[in-house]
Amino acid sequence: MPFDFQGTHVTVAGLGVSGVPAAKVLHGLGARVTVVNDGDDERARAQAAELEALGVTVRLGDGDTLPDGTELIVTAPGWKPTKPLFTAAGEADVPVWGDVELAWRLRGLDGRKAAPWLAVTGTNGKTTTVQMLASILKAAGLRTAAVGNIGVSLLDAVTGETEYDVLAVELSSYQLHWAPSPRPHSAAVLNLAPDHLDWHGSMEAYAADKGRIYEGNTVACVYNVADKATEDLVREADVEEGCRAIGFTLGTPAPGQLGVVEGILVDRAFVEDRQKNAQELAEVSDVDPPAPHNIANALAAAALARAYGVPAAAVRDGLRAFTPDAHRIAHVADVDGVAYVDDSKATNTHATEASLAAYGSIVWIAGGLAKGATFDELVAGAAERLRGAVLIGADRALIREALARHAPEVPVVDLDRTDTGAMLQAVREAQRLARPGDTVLLAPACASMDMFTNYNKRGDAFAEAVRELGA
Repeated sequence: MPFDFQGTHVTVAGLGVSGVPAAKVLHGLGARVTVVNDGDDERARAQAAELEALGVTVRLGDGDTLPDGTELIVTAPGWKPTKPLFTAAGEADVPVWGDVELAWRLRGLDGRKAAPWLAVTGTNGKTTTVQMLASILKAAGLRTAAVGNIGVSLLDAVTGETEYDVLAVELSSYQLHWAPSPRPHSAAVLNLAPDHLDWHGSMEAYAADKGRIYEGNTVACVYNVADKATEDLVREADVEEGCRAIGFTLGTPAPGQLGVVEGILVDRAFVEDRQKNAQELAEVSDVDPPAPHNIANALAAAALARAYGVPAAAVRDGLRAFTPDAHRIAHVADVDGVAYVDDSKATNTHATEASLAAYGSIVWIAGGLAKGATFDELVAGAAERLRGAVLIGADRALIREALARHAPEVPVVDLDRTDTGAMLQAVREAQRLARPGDTVLLAPACASMDMFTNYNKRGDAFAEAVRELGA
């Protein structure tokens, strides 16, 4: 049943990229909107003034108290479930939605076609996969957009003037936690590794929130053959009759899977007589960059596109047209026979493991804020590929200790500084350790905020330092 917002007292929790659009949309639907926000800084005051001019009530510096008369809360995805606001809402039987839940409820509200969702989640690779998927869908001539956690508001996509045929939707575990109703056409969980456990409370709760993406799928639940936890989530999901489990693998695919055969991405899921037949989709060289984990991203995107009925040629054309975002295993330059690669986006051990696996002989630049991570398994798995390591950042000692335990023969440079200028020194030390044919790889396995505003700034500093080497 459609939700009637007219006259409903809705509290929007949090300003920012999701809260402001939600408040505007709800106000436009006739709801009585109150926005509560923890912060009371200059940016928040400017956003508050904009909303108050429309007639929205805004309470800054008080995000924990439930406003009297609240009948529904729409929250920013990052607000923890343990906040007093939500405790009070539970005691008062007030439902809590995220912006994704709100967007799902508003699909087709104005009488237009409700575009189906092809949804993607996972610990790593979500953004790249969704962008690849959107590129493939566009190559098939479909009106689409990459939306959700990717930075483009789902609310804007479902309430804006553009009518889409289908949406490529990136969903984080935070967003899925607050979204009980979405039922995607098809969905993929790329991988599962410990992340955001301080928010979710446990790995089990984190996985359960990721698994929500499969609920109610109608055509395909796409999982990673190499990550059994993703297949387990498919088995546990309540899907529509006839929905199929579709695996993707970097090896030869079994019937019902997509995989790789002699450098060719092939489909044995969406073909006639899949016991005997396979459809060529693209070449590995069509994937940019052709690192193993990025080929896996491409296979997941292809599986979702094929589930929607996209022809094989569009998969190839879409992958060829796709250009990855900056700071994702981006080749910066070759200097004296050594490749310099920026994977500053590798902010956790799972992403860094995939990055390290892409190269044979590596001088590794790592470190930053560990966020509670441990590094023994990562280092042990990569030890034979490490020529050397240069460590930066606040928690570099944790990586140094793991290297001493599992790769004691690898030379390590420990830079005892956390200023932004440390990156130039790190690159110069890496150059000293490297030999022709090696790759100097920035894959920090840590967050950046101890030294840089974000991972983008960290990657920019690395690229600038490399350019100084070649000057």
